[in-house]
Amino acid sequence: MIEGLIGFAVVLTLVLLRMPIAFAMGLVGMIGYMLETSYRGAISMVSRLIIDASQDYGLSVVPLFILMGLFVNKGGISKELYRVSFAFLGHLRGGLAMATIVACGGFAAICGSSLATAATMSKVAMPEMRRYGYSDSLSTASIAAGGTLGILIPPSVILVIYGLLTETSIGKLFIAGIVPGALGIGFYLAAVKFTVSRNPAAGPAGERTPWTQRLAAMKGVWAVLLLFFLVIGGLYGALDFWPLHLAFSPTEAAGMGATGAFIIALLRKALTVKDTFDVLKEAAFTSAALFSVLIGAWIFSNFINIAGLPESLLAAVTGYDVAPWVVMLMILSIYIALGCVFESLSMLLLTVPIFFPLVRDLGYDPVWFGIVVVVVTEISLITPPVGLNVFILKGVVGDVTTGTIFKGVTPFWIADILRLALLVLVPSIVLFLPKAMS
Repeated sequence: MIEGLIGFAVVLTLVLLRMPIAFAMGLVGMIGYMLETSYRGAISMVSRLIIDASQDYGLSVVPLFILMGLFVNKGGISKELYRVSFAFLGHLRGGLAMATIVACGGFAAICGSSLATAATMSKVAMPEMRRYGYSDSLSTASIAAGGTLGILIPPSVILVIYGLLTETSIGKLFIAGIVPGALGIGFYLAAVKFTVSRNPAAGPAGERTPWTQRLAAMKGVWAVLLLFFLVIGGLYGALDFWPLHLAFSPTEAAGMGATGAFIIALLRKALTVKDTFDVLKEAAFTSAALFSVLIGAWIFSNFINIAGLPESLLAAVTGYDVAPWVVMLMILSIYIALGCVFESLSMLLLTVPIFFPLVRDLGYDPVWFGIVVVVVTEISLITPPVGLNVFILKGVVGDVTTGTIFKGVTPFWIADILRLALLVLVPSIVLFLPKAMS
């Protein structure tokens, strides 16, 4: 156990010293494994992991979902989503911020990336909110918070990574993320309502859009709905009827999603040959980076397992007769604390190999724990001093200070904590859809 804790501390130190997390986990995991076994054993373990990862058909789901999100981004669908959300909500006080939240949720459903959602929607929504006199704190906070939905609403790359790390069904994780994602949108809308009730000038109401224009705006989002139902419906057999008979595995669903997003972008005349090449190149670079951190996480996981850290933690918990809910509360507290200094993917890769065996042995559902972990990871994206979505937004907008964004994000952060408490206290909110589908 001591060796595992020392290894974890060394990885944290190396990451804080700006070493890439893939190399930090891989280096510490390999050296630790070598000290526990032998030099030949460590080399054999690392080479076997790399070969297995390169030959694993299931891992192809990662680049395919990344490719889907990139083609969607090129297709300009974010503007259509914001236009229809604005048509229905823009006349309310704080309505443009609410429209931004809803549009972020819709874009997240086909993008799967929080950073891409925040960066894309900032270019679409920020000019409109400034034109209507919205405060910079509410405008940027609604984009930063709405962007966090990208890692929960399926298809989500981070849920795929959790599923690969823990060997949990990706299909069940996707279906389990739908209700918590919808709850996230609802809680964020309440946060906007709370903000404008205290300061009406922060989000003045816009003009009411006639119903004819609302219905016309809805025609622009057909592609989003079609792509989402193709991927999710095919994944769960909802399209398995005459004459379609479409039922996909997660990898096949990702392939269909990437193909569908490519066709939609072509039909919108949003792709040139150069754009297509750039998308493929970006997808390759992003996938390579993710595979690197995955392999590093597996190497580190092998080390802490052979060092006996998960078993020692379980023995300590059972030896002191600590109630499982107390252990879960401690784990969530650690996640929230780590979120103040680590970005989401680093935090997930560092902690899941340690906490997952303990949580599973305590009787918690792996799917439920995965959703809870992703919700906590969402919170880290808007938690100071790191708050990766905040810094992405600062880089895109430019003339708004991070202090202003963090101040505006506070009600959304509180809404996330309340949603997390609800999901922890009532696990059936997460699990009833996976159980119904199975």
